[in-house]
Amino acid sequence: MAVKVTPEYIDLLNQAVEREFQVSIQYFLQHAKMEKLIRKTIPENILLDKTTYDAVGKILKEIAIVEMKHAASIMERIYYLGGNATTKSGKITIGDSLSEFAKLGVKAEEEALILYRKIIQAAAENGDWETREIFEKIYGEEEGHLFKFQEYTNFQDEKEEPSKVPLPEWRKIYTDDYFALLNKAVAAEITGILQYTNQHEKAALLELRMKKTPLETITGNNKPAVVSKLLKEIFMVEMEHLEKISERIYLLDGEAVFTPDPLPVVGETADDFLKLDHALESSAISLYRQIIEEALKRHDTTTRRIFEDIVMQEEDHFWTFDDFLR
Repeated sequence: MAVKVTPEYIDLLNQAVEREFQVSIQYFLQHAKMEKLIRKTIPENILLDKTTYDAVGKILKEIAIVEMKHAASIMERIYYLGGNATTKSGKITIGDSLSEFAKLGVKAEEEALILYRKIIQAAAENGDWETREIFEKIYGEEEGHLFKFQEYTNFQDEKEEPSKVPLPEWRKIYTDDYFALLNKAVAAEITGILQYTNQHEKAALLELRMKKTPLETITGNNKPAVVSKLLKEIFMVEMEHLEKISERIYLLDGEAVFTPDPLPVVGETADDFLKLDHALESSAISLYRQIIEEALKRHDTTTRRIFEDIVMQEEDHFWTFDDFLR
């Protein structure tokens, strides 16, 4: 290969993957937490059809999606270079207010820019012009995110006043053990997102790109490429699930977790991907049915309906993987 690839170089690129995973999940959960903050009314919002929190929540979601695309681009490049991309995330911090979200965003983006300047220099030294170009583009977008977050660091947050209204009876069903159960779903969705995203990009590995039959040569396609395309569609659905579940937790005054459980496992071949993902969907379905049953016992109709919709989609994913394994 014309590019000088060392374990240290791949490790440097994986530091970028960890950072992109970190900020994507961080901004996404902050966006979900806006569903709680959005209910605060400040004078300037009274006559408007949306609040400040609506506007900034939209920005956070948009940036979170861009960050996940960055992670995907970097992982794809790592696999093209013959390395293995990580499924780890950097340390995530959510915060409790709009200004805190912004300050955490500024910190995260500043750290990313320092790392990416180092990567751009290393890529040039290794003759890796493609990676340098990828990171120069990402660098410009991260700088734009930094400037956007800076605009909200002095935002005057509403002070959280203790409620003078006694907790209504219907809200007493939302206990710590119930939030712990819902957070198992958050952790499972994060696992799916990290696992499926990584597997989608691993199709760029040379061993998985090889065409071995006349049909593969004629179509320019093979099984890893087909599975990769399928996984992209599925992990986008899992992002929607993460949004719905975490929004529900925050709205009920709980706190969402941000670590995957079980830990993501990528595998080496397309068949590995399918078996691992088939098992992951199966465990998620069992968990979500347990949550539906618990929500039904507590008469939590909204949560039950959310998970009934999600479990139907997860079953669809399960049967899709199952079709490939027969």
